Amino acid sequence: MRKRLLSILQFVLFFGLGIFLVWWSISRMGDKEWEHCKVALRSARYALFVPVFFILVLSHVSRALRWKIMMRPMGYNPSFLNTFCAVMVGYLANLAVPRLGEVLKCTILGRYEKVPADKLIGTIIVERAVDAVSLGIVFIVAIVSQADVIGSFAKATLLDNFFAGSIQSFVIKSILLVIVVIGGYFLLKYLFKKYSERGFIHKMKSGVKGIGIGLRSIRHMDNKGAFIFHSILIWTCYIVGTYVGFYAIRETAHLPFAAVFPVLAFASVGMIITPGGIGSYAYFIQEVMLLYGIERGLGYANGTLQWLAQFFIILVVGFLSLIILPYYNKKRNHAQHPGDPAKNI
Repeated sequence: MRKRLLSILQFVLFFGLGIFLVWWSISRMGDKEWEHCKVALRSARYALFVPVFFILVLSHVSRALRWKIMMRPMGYNPSFLNTFCAVMVGYLANLAVPRLGEVLKCTILGRYEKVPADKLIGTIIVERAVDAVSLGIVFIVAIVSQADVIGSFAKATLLDNFFAGSIQSFVIKSILLVIVVIGGYFLLKYLFKKYSERGFIHKMKSGVKGIGIGLRSIRHMDNKGAFIFHSILIWTCYIVGTYVGFYAIRETAHLPFAAVFPVLAFASVGMIITPGGIGSYAYFIQEVMLLYGIERGLGYANGTLQWLAQFFIILVVGFLSLIILPYYNKKRNHAQHPGDPAKNI
């Protein structure tokens, strides 16, 4: 009950932040800008949703294939369809509560493929680390290639969102975090050694061991080249999808290809801040496009269209995955055990 209440409060907090950013973005527009926004949304090239749909679905397919590669060193080779559906249901869950999807997709694959969820958590940590590095590279490319346009904005946004406070405060927080991590490590080591056979401690120890196995799987990957290829392909799809999105309205179609990097970088920050990037995704695109001379109303219209495309894909493919999973696995189990009466009931 307590856990459920915390999840609800977390959802309300982040969803509320998203709604606030929607209101904040619209309230900062003048009447003329708001009118331009509405006209742009009405006259948008909605046909571009079709290529963007396939580009972003390809990124999700690539993510599922990359996840399969990470599971093979642990001795598991789940079907592609179960892996892909688990990824999409995870994205669907993230629309409600940030990071809930990471746990849910492990649970789904554990249920249908009998892969221990604790081992899968280690692969998720590796995925997030690779994504963080990839986003960092996009930021570096954005700042290096577009320094004259976004330099001051990048500095202000990162300071406000990730390094708020004085340098001294940041250093103190960092030192405290290191102390807590080291202290936590030695405390767990002591508990695992002293009370290893106690119920809760034993489960915790097994969980940590499973995560360690998942993390070590990256070292023993048979096909590191394919892992790198899919990591590049995922972010290439994001880049291409964002660039195609520039053509959604006439007023942003002239933006240079290099503008993709700052737009994608800051929009990705928006995806982290609120569930599914509601409010924040369009807000950050609007703010970056302002630097390229695109007025607020038009930048917000483009950001909204780009967010809607992603939201629609996750909603449709995510719900289809929820329907497909039980049906596919029922047929699969029947095919594997055709003569088992218990499976035919």
